[in-house]
Amino acid sequence: MGLRENAAAAAGRTPTEGEPPFNGPAASRPAPDLTEPDLGDLTQDAESIPAVVAWSRVMGEVRAIRKNQRFDGGNAGRFNFRGVDLALNAFGPACRKHGVVVAPVRVEPQYRDISTKNGGVKRECTVLVTYRIFGPAGDFFDTQAAGEASDSGGRSTPKAQSIALRTLLLSAGLVPTEDRDADATEFERSESPVRPAASYLDEICNPHTSAGRLRQIHHELGSTRQLGALVTNEVGDEEQIGAMVVRIGKERAAGGGQ
Repeated sequence: MGLRENAAAAAGRTPTEGEPPFNGPAASRPAPDLTEPDLGDLTQDAESIPAVVAWSRVMGEVRAIRKNQRFDGGNAGRFNFRGVDLALNAFGPACRKHGVVVAPVRVEPQYRDISTKNGGVKRECTVLVTYRIFGPAGDFFDTQAAGEASDSGGRSTPKAQSIALRTLLLSAGLVPTEDRDADATEFERSESPVRPAASYLDEICNPHTSAGRLRQIHHELGSTRQLGALVTNEVGDEEQIGAMVVRIGKERAAGGGQ
């Protein structure tokens, strides 16, 4: 199993066509094709890649992490959530693949004692963590995330830092859950018109279109089941648009494009 499959499995999904995007009444809705197209070796220029670009490539690897963990707190309620282990299992392989290092460089905790319902005392920690995200070229950018946790056994600080790390990865990575939109049960929405495959041709053929955008186009075409649509390519021949995107992506990668 490759890194992409490992990351997908850790995120609670497998990148196979036909997988329902969520559980529930609408599980029969066709799933988008989240499989990354093979555009060749995009890491050959890694040492010249800025940190923000490397992070965007990590984001491209981690497409979704589902809320498939269950919290049952009795009177505190029950809900599904995405724990820090799921986030680490998804982001770890992607960060290593693209030479990205995420390191905490400043931790600012605050503490207070809180009383429990049964008369006990817990230590509550609220922490603000500054993280430094390094790219393969050695440059970096900083970002922050907060976490809060309480514990009666001296573990409130690591718990709060774990929550801060999870928040950072999910927020800075813009990771969706693929769950049903909560507003979908309240509002009626019309179907968005499908963008025709031929309308992508100018962007695909544009030499300034990045490999990352080509992957996104491939994903958009897959989600609307148009990868097999026949179009007239840049030399006037008829070609399936999905194959055309992959072919041009490989040519860009071989030429050193990003």
